[in-house]
Amino acid sequence: MKKRMKIEDIRKVGLEALDKTLGPDGMIRFLNEFSYGSGNYTNDRHKYLDSYDVDSIYDEIKKK
Repeated sequence: MKKRMKIEDIRKVGLEALDKTLGPDGMIRFLNEFSYGSGNYTNDRHKYLDSYDVDSIYDEIKKK
């Protein structure tokens, strides 16, 4: 059975694989796809979208 890898080793092997496959530029672009944002998406979504219903969205679309 293969020994369980430490997270540091997984990260190192993963970055090496990305670099080898995608090159430095592609690796950075790929990693940027998974960057963590800030804030709380769920709370923000409720804050901005709870006041909308299908009819109000439809009315806004018609106005535009």
